[in-house]
Amino acid sequence: MSYRFLSSSSVIITECSALFKLRIPPNSNQIPNFFLFTRVWCCSKSNKKLEMEDNDLSKFTVINDPQSLHHKISAISIAGPSKLQVIADFDATLTRYWINGHRGQSSHGLLKQGNTEYDAKRQALFEYYHPLEFSPTIPLEEKTKLMEEWWGKTHGLLIEGGLTYDAIKNSVANSNIAFRDGVVELFEFLEERDVPVLIFSAGLADIIEEVLRQKVHRSFKNIKIVSNQMVFDDSGRLVSFKGKLIHSLNKNEHALDMAAPLHDQVGGIDGPAEDNASVKQRTNVLLLGDHVGDLGMSDGLNYENRISVGFLNDNIEKNLESYRNAFDIVYMNDTPMWGVVKLAAQLCSMQV
Repeated sequence: MSYRFLSSSSVIITECSALFKLRIPPNSNQIPNFFLFTRVWCCSKSNKKLEMEDNDLSKFTVINDPQSLHHKISAISIAGPSKLQVIADFDATLTRYWINGHRGQSSHGLLKQGNTEYDAKRQALFEYYHPLEFSPTIPLEEKTKLMEEWWGKTHGLLIEGGLTYDAIKNSVANSNIAFRDGVVELFEFLEERDVPVLIFSAGLADIIEEVLRQKVHRSFKNIKIVSNQMVFDDSGRLVSFKGKLIHSLNKNEHALDMAAPLHDQVGGIDGPAEDNASVKQRTNVLLLGDHVGDLGMSDGLNYENRISVGFLNDNIEKNLESYRNAFDIVYMNDTPMWGVVKLAAQLCSMQV
Protein backbone atom coordinates (compact mmCIF):
# COMPACT_ATOMS: atom_id res chain seq x y z
CA MET A 1 0.00 0.00 0.00
CA SER A 2 1.44 3.39 -0.98
CA TYR A 3 0.60 6.72 0.65
CA ARG A 4 1.15 10.26 -0.54
CA PHE A 5 1.09 12.97 2.14
CA LEU A 6 -0.61 16.15 0.95
CA SER A 7 -0.41 18.09 4.20
CA SER A 8 0.23 17.65 7.88
CA SER A 9 -3.38 16.68 8.52
CA SER A 10 -4.43 14.42 5.67
CA VAL A 11 -3.29 11.36 3.80
CA ILE A 12 -4.56 10.00 0.51
CA ILE A 13 -4.26 6.51 -0.86
CA THR A 14 -2.81 6.58 -4.35
CA GLU A 15 -3.87 4.60 -7.41
CA CYS A 16 -7.51 5.70 -7.07
CA SER A 17 -9.22 8.11 -9.45
CA ALA A 18 -11.59 9.35 -6.74
CA LEU A 19 -9.86 9.79 -3.38
CA PHE A 20 -11.19 9.91 0.16
CA LYS A 21 -9.19 12.12 2.50
CA LEU A 22 -8.59 10.54 5.88
CA ARG A 23 -7.68 12.68 8.86
CA ILE A 24 -4.70 11.47 10.91
CA PRO A 25 -2.59 12.98 13.67
CA PRO A 26 -0.25 15.73 12.36
CA ASN A 27 2.85 13.65 13.10
CA SER A 28 2.83 10.50 10.94
CA ASN A 29 4.69 8.68 13.71
CA GLN A 30 1.55 9.01 15.79
CA ILE A 31 -0.57 6.84 13.48
CA PRO A 32 -1.94 4.18 15.85
CA ASN A 33 -0.82 0.59 15.50
CA PHE A 34 -4.32 -0.35 14.41
CA PHE A 35 -3.73 1.26 11.03
CA LEU A 36 -0.49 -0.62 10.47
CA PHE A 37 -2.40 -3.82 9.82
CA THR A 38 -5.53 -2.31 8.28
CA ARG A 39 -5.85 -1.74 4.56
CA VAL A 40 -7.86 1.34 3.66
CA TRP A 41 -9.48 1.54 0.26
CA CYS A 42 -11.39 4.12 -1.72
CA CYS A 43 -13.72 3.85 -4.67
CA SER A 44 -13.49 5.17 -8.20
CA LYS A 45 -16.45 7.15 -9.47
CA SER A 46 -15.14 6.80 -13.03
CA ASN A 47 -15.64 3.06 -12.90
CA LYS A 48 -18.51 0.82 -11.86
CA LYS A 49 -16.17 -1.26 -9.72
CA LEU A 50 -14.04 -0.50 -6.70
CA GLU A 51 -10.37 -0.05 -7.53
CA MET A 52 -8.21 -2.27 -5.32
CA GLU A 53 -4.49 -2.79 -5.04
CA ASP A 54 -3.29 -6.11 -6.47
CA ASN A 55 -6.87 -6.92 -7.53
CA ASP A 56 -7.50 -8.19 -3.99
CA LEU A 57 -11.30 -8.58 -3.88
CA SER A 58 -11.45 -10.38 -0.55
CA LYS A 59 -11.07 -7.54 1.96
CA PHE A 60 -10.82 -3.79 2.03
CA THR A 61 -11.58 -1.13 4.58
CA VAL A 62 -12.68 2.49 4.88
CA ILE A 63 -12.12 4.49 8.07
CA ASN A 64 -13.78 7.87 8.03
CA ASP A 65 -12.05 9.47 11.02
CA PRO A 66 -8.86 7.62 12.10
CA GLN A 67 -8.07 10.09 14.86
CA SER A 68 -11.47 9.65 16.52
CA LEU A 69 -11.15 5.89 16.17
CA HIS A 70 -7.72 5.96 17.77
CA HIS A 71 -9.09 7.89 20.75
CA LYS A 72 -11.88 5.33 21.19
CA ILE A 73 -9.46 2.41 20.96
CA SER A 74 -7.23 4.03 23.56
CA ALA A 75 -10.10 4.72 25.99
CA ILE A 76 -11.54 1.21 25.71
CA SER A 77 -8.12 -0.40 26.03
CA ILE A 78 -7.31 1.57 29.18
CA ALA A 79 -10.64 0.55 30.77
CA GLY A 80 -9.86 -3.11 30.07
CA PRO A 81 -11.88 -6.19 29.03
CA SER A 82 -14.03 -6.08 32.18
CA LYS A 83 -15.80 -2.97 30.82
CA LEU A 84 -16.20 -4.27 27.25
CA GLN A 85 -19.11 -6.01 25.55
CA VAL A 86 -19.64 -6.96 21.91
CA ILE A 87 -23.01 -6.48 20.22
CA ALA A 88 -23.42 -8.21 16.87
CA ASP A 89 -26.08 -8.66 14.27
CA PHE A 90 -26.23 -12.23 12.93
CA ASP A 91 -27.27 -12.46 9.27
CA ALA A 92 -24.72 -11.04 6.80
CA THR A 93 -22.63 -9.76 9.73
CA LEU A 94 -21.39 -12.88 11.47
CA THR A 95 -22.43 -14.93 8.44
CA ARG A 96 -21.17 -14.61 4.89
CA TYR A 97 -23.17 -12.70 2.30
CA TRP A 98 -21.88 -14.75 -0.63
CA ILE A 99 -21.12 -18.47 -0.57
CA ASN A 100 -19.55 -20.06 -3.64
CA GLY A 101 -20.96 -17.36 -5.87
CA HIS A 102 -24.50 -17.61 -4.48
CA ARG A 103 -26.30 -15.40 -1.98
CA GLY A 104 -26.02 -16.95 1.46
CA GLN A 105 -29.26 -17.70 3.23
CA SER A 106 -30.49 -15.88 6.32
CA SER A 107 -31.37 -17.68 9.53
CA HIS A 108 -35.05 -17.04 8.81
CA GLY A 109 -34.85 -17.69 5.07
CA LEU A 110 -33.31 -21.14 5.42
CA LEU A 111 -36.26 -22.53 7.39
CA LYS A 112 -38.37 -25.18 5.68
CA GLN A 113 -41.35 -26.36 7.71
CA GLY A 114 -41.73 -29.61 5.83
CA ASN A 115 -45.09 -28.26 4.67
CA THR A 116 -44.97 -26.67 1.21
CA GLU A 117 -48.30 -24.89 1.71
CA TYR A 118 -47.06 -23.02 4.78
CA ASP A 119 -43.63 -22.37 3.27
CA ALA A 120 -45.43 -20.69 0.36
CA LYS A 121 -47.61 -18.64 2.72
CA ARG A 122 -44.54 -17.35 4.59
CA GLN A 123 -42.85 -16.49 1.30
CA ALA A 124 -45.91 -14.52 0.23
CA LEU A 125 -45.72 -12.54 3.47
CA PHE A 126 -42.05 -11.83 2.80
CA GLU A 127 -42.75 -10.56 -0.71
CA TYR A 128 -45.44 -8.22 0.62
CA TYR A 129 -43.79 -6.84 3.76
CA HIS A 130 -40.09 -6.83 2.87
CA PRO A 131 -40.36 -3.83 0.48
CA LEU A 132 -42.32 -1.98 3.18
CA GLU A 133 -39.52 -2.60 5.69
CA PHE A 134 -37.09 -0.55 3.59
CA SER A 135 -39.55 2.01 2.20
CA PRO A 136 -38.23 5.57 2.76
CA THR A 137 -41.75 7.04 2.68
CA ILE A 138 -43.43 5.09 5.50
CA PRO A 139 -43.20 6.84 8.92
CA LEU A 140 -41.36 4.87 11.60
CA GLU A 141 -44.41 4.43 13.83
CA GLU A 142 -46.45 3.00 10.97
CA LYS A 143 -43.56 0.84 9.80
CA THR A 144 -43.11 -0.56 13.31
CA LYS A 145 -46.76 -1.66 13.33
CA LEU A 146 -46.29 -3.30 9.93
CA MET A 147 -43.24 -5.20 11.18
CA GLU A 148 -45.15 -6.40 14.26
CA GLU A 149 -47.92 -7.53 11.93
CA TRP A 150 -45.50 -9.36 9.63
CA TRP A 151 -43.62 -11.14 12.40
CA GLY A 152 -46.85 -12.01 14.21
CA LYS A 153 -48.39 -13.58 11.10
CA THR A 154 -45.18 -15.48 10.33
CA HIS A 155 -44.96 -16.89 13.84
CA GLY A 156 -48.61 -17.88 13.62
CA LEU A 157 -47.97 -19.82 10.40
CA LEU A 158 -45.03 -21.62 11.99
CA ILE A 159 -47.26 -22.81 14.83
CA GLU A 160 -50.26 -23.57 12.64
CA GLY A 161 -48.11 -25.42 10.11
CA GLY A 162 -46.76 -27.76 12.76
CA LEU A 163 -43.08 -26.78 12.77
CA THR A 164 -40.89 -29.29 14.60
CA TYR A 165 -37.37 -29.04 15.96
CA ASP A 166 -36.37 -31.85 13.61
CA ALA A 167 -37.42 -29.60 10.72
CA ILE A 168 -35.09 -26.89 12.07
CA LYS A 169 -32.19 -29.36 12.25
CA ASN A 170 -32.84 -30.56 8.71
CA SER A 171 -33.22 -27.00 7.41
CA VAL A 172 -29.85 -25.98 8.85
CA ALA A 173 -28.17 -29.16 7.60
CA ASN A 174 -29.38 -28.44 4.05
CA SER A 175 -28.87 -24.68 4.14
CA ASN A 176 -26.49 -22.39 2.32
CA ILE A 177 -25.24 -20.51 5.39
CA ALA A 178 -21.71 -20.15 6.76
CA PHE A 179 -19.80 -17.96 9.19
CA ARG A 180 -17.20 -15.50 7.97
CA ASP A 181 -13.63 -16.67 8.36
CA GLY A 182 -12.37 -15.44 11.71
CA VAL A 183 -15.72 -15.48 13.53
CA VAL A 184 -14.90 -18.59 15.56
CA GLU A 185 -11.48 -17.18 16.46
CA LEU A 186 -13.17 -13.93 17.55
CA PHE A 187 -15.59 -15.84 19.79
CA GLU A 188 -12.76 -17.89 21.30
CA PHE A 189 -10.62 -14.81 21.95
CA LEU A 190 -13.49 -13.00 23.68
CA GLU A 191 -14.49 -16.07 25.67
CA GLU A 192 -10.96 -16.43 27.04
CA ARG A 193 -11.19 -12.85 28.32
CA ASP A 194 -14.76 -13.13 29.66
CA VAL A 195 -16.06 -10.51 27.24
CA PRO A 196 -19.80 -11.08 26.64
CA VAL A 197 -21.13 -11.27 23.09
CA LEU A 198 -24.78 -10.38 22.51
CA ILE A 199 -26.10 -11.62 19.17
CA PHE A 200 -29.13 -9.53 18.24
CA SER A 201 -31.44 -10.94 15.60
CA ALA A 202 -34.99 -10.37 14.46
CA GLY A 203 -34.99 -14.02 13.41
CA LEU A 204 -35.31 -17.14 15.53
CA ALA A 205 -32.97 -17.91 18.42
CA ASP A 206 -33.42 -21.66 18.04
CA ILE A 207 -32.24 -21.56 14.42
CA ILE A 208 -29.21 -19.43 15.32
CA GLU A 209 -28.31 -21.91 18.06
CA GLU A 210 -28.63 -24.79 15.62
CA VAL A 211 -26.45 -22.99 13.05
CA LEU A 212 -23.77 -22.52 15.72
CA ARG A 213 -24.15 -26.14 16.79
CA GLN A 214 -23.82 -27.58 13.29
CA LYS A 215 -21.31 -25.15 11.80
CA VAL A 216 -19.05 -24.54 14.81
CA HIS A 217 -19.72 -27.77 16.75
CA ARG A 218 -19.49 -26.07 20.13
CA SER A 219 -21.09 -23.38 22.25
CA PHE A 220 -19.58 -20.43 24.10
CA LYS A 221 -20.33 -19.48 27.68
CA ASN A 222 -19.98 -15.77 26.90
CA ILE A 223 -22.54 -15.67 24.05
CA LYS A 224 -26.18 -14.73 24.50
CA ILE A 225 -28.79 -14.55 21.79
CA VAL A 226 -31.37 -11.77 21.85
CA SER A 227 -33.99 -13.09 19.45
CA ASN A 228 -37.39 -14.74 19.21
CA GLN A 229 -37.44 -17.90 21.31
CA MET A 230 -39.61 -20.90 20.50
CA VAL A 231 -41.37 -23.19 22.94
CA PHE A 232 -41.73 -26.86 21.91
CA ASP A 233 -43.85 -29.59 23.46
CA ASP A 234 -42.50 -32.99 24.50
CA SER A 235 -42.85 -34.31 20.96
CA GLY A 236 -40.71 -31.48 19.57
CA ARG A 237 -43.58 -29.54 17.99
CA LEU A 238 -43.71 -25.73 18.18
CA VAL A 239 -46.54 -24.56 20.43
CA SER A 240 -45.74 -20.91 21.19
CA PHE A 241 -43.13 -18.16 21.40
CA LYS A 242 -41.61 -16.91 24.63
CA GLY A 243 -41.66 -13.26 25.71
CA LYS A 244 -41.92 -10.13 23.62
CA LEU A 245 -41.76 -10.19 19.84
CA ILE A 246 -38.46 -8.96 18.42
CA HIS A 247 -38.54 -7.57 14.90
CA SER A 248 -36.14 -5.61 12.74
CA LEU A 249 -36.99 -2.25 14.29
CA ASN A 250 -36.77 -3.10 18.01
CA LYS A 251 -33.71 -5.34 18.33
CA ASN A 252 -31.73 -3.36 20.89
CA GLU A 253 -30.67 -3.50 24.52
CA HIS A 254 -34.21 -2.59 25.59
CA ALA A 255 -34.90 -6.24 24.66
CA LEU A 256 -32.03 -7.56 26.77
CA ASP A 257 -34.43 -9.36 29.09
CA MET A 258 -35.00 -11.70 26.14
CA ALA A 259 -31.32 -12.67 26.07
CA ALA A 260 -30.66 -16.39 26.46
CA PRO A 261 -27.31 -18.16 26.79
CA LEU A 262 -26.32 -20.85 24.34
CA HIS A 263 -27.28 -24.37 25.29
CA ASP A 264 -25.34 -27.57 24.87
CA GLN A 265 -26.51 -30.58 22.87
CA VAL A 266 -28.84 -31.84 25.60
CA GLY A 267 -30.40 -28.47 26.31
CA GLY A 268 -28.48 -27.39 29.42
CA ILE A 269 -26.57 -24.16 29.76
CA ASP A 270 -22.96 -24.71 28.78
CA GLY A 271 -21.08 -23.08 31.64
CA PRO A 272 -21.91 -20.06 33.79
CA ALA A 273 -23.51 -17.10 32.08
CA GLU A 274 -23.18 -13.43 32.99
CA ASP A 275 -26.45 -11.93 34.20
CA ASN A 276 -28.09 -9.21 32.14
CA ALA A 277 -27.67 -6.53 34.80
CA SER A 278 -23.89 -6.96 34.86
CA VAL A 279 -23.79 -6.82 31.06
CA LYS A 280 -25.38 -3.38 31.22
CA GLN A 281 -22.53 -2.27 33.49
CA ARG A 282 -20.10 -2.85 30.64
CA THR A 283 -20.17 0.60 29.12
CA ASN A 284 -17.66 0.14 26.30
CA VAL A 285 -19.14 -1.39 23.17
CA LEU A 286 -17.84 -2.98 19.99
CA LEU A 287 -20.84 -3.07 17.66
CA LEU A 288 -20.96 -5.15 14.46
CA GLY A 289 -23.71 -4.79 11.85
CA ASP A 290 -24.45 -4.83 8.14
CA HIS A 291 -27.11 -2.10 8.02
CA VAL A 292 -26.97 1.48 9.27
CA GLY A 293 -30.08 0.63 11.29
CA ASP A 294 -28.01 -1.90 13.27
CA LEU A 295 -26.45 1.04 15.10
CA GLY A 296 -29.67 1.10 17.08
CA MET A 297 -28.75 -2.22 18.72
CA SER A 298 -26.97 -0.25 21.43
CA ASP A 299 -30.08 1.85 22.17
CA GLY A 300 -30.99 1.43 25.81
CA LEU A 301 -27.37 1.12 26.90
CA ASN A 302 -25.72 4.10 28.56
CA TYR A 303 -22.34 3.46 26.93
CA GLU A 304 -19.23 5.59 27.35
CA ASN A 305 -17.40 4.54 24.19
CA ARG A 306 -18.68 2.71 21.14
CA ILE A 307 -16.73 1.51 18.12
CA SER A 308 -19.07 0.60 15.29
CA VAL A 309 -18.04 -1.74 12.47
CA GLY A 310 -20.21 -1.96 9.36
CA PHE A 311 -20.10 -4.74 6.80
CA LEU A 312 -21.09 -3.33 3.41
CA ASN A 313 -21.66 -6.48 1.41
CA ASP A 314 -23.42 -5.28 -1.74
CA ASN A 315 -24.41 -2.14 -3.65
CA ILE A 316 -21.12 -0.64 -2.49
CA GLU A 317 -20.99 2.37 -4.77
CA LYS A 318 -24.54 3.37 -3.82
CA ASN A 319 -24.18 2.92 -0.06
CA LEU A 320 -20.53 3.63 0.75
CA GLU A 321 -21.04 7.30 1.57
CA SER A 322 -23.78 6.65 4.13
CA TYR A 323 -21.90 3.72 5.67
CA ARG A 324 -18.60 5.54 6.11
CA ASN A 325 -20.42 8.47 7.72
CA ALA A 326 -22.33 6.17 10.07
CA PHE A 327 -19.71 3.58 11.10
CA ASP A 328 -16.23 4.04 12.54
CA ILE A 329 -14.93 1.25 10.29
CA VAL A 330 -16.48 -0.14 7.10
CA TYR A 331 -15.47 -3.53 5.71
CA MET A 332 -16.59 -4.03 2.12
CA ASN A 333 -17.07 -6.87 -0.32
CA ASP A 334 -18.05 -9.56 2.21
CA THR A 335 -14.66 -9.42 3.91
CA PRO A 336 -13.61 -11.97 6.57
CA MET A 337 -13.65 -11.12 10.28
CA TRP A 338 -9.87 -10.94 10.75
CA GLY A 339 -9.80 -7.15 11.02
CA VAL A 340 -12.27 -7.32 13.90
CA VAL A 341 -10.20 -10.04 15.58
CA LYS A 342 -7.17 -7.75 15.48
CA LEU A 343 -9.24 -4.82 16.72
CA ALA A 344 -10.56 -6.90 19.62
CA ALA A 345 -6.98 -7.80 20.53
CA GLN A 346 -6.15 -4.11 20.76
CA LEU A 347 -9.22 -3.32 22.83
CA CYS A 348 -8.21 -6.01 25.32
CA SER A 349 -4.62 -4.78 25.52
CA MET A 350 -3.15 -1.89 27.50
CA GLN A 351 -0.86 -1.08 24.58
CA VAL A 352 -2.29 1.35 22.00
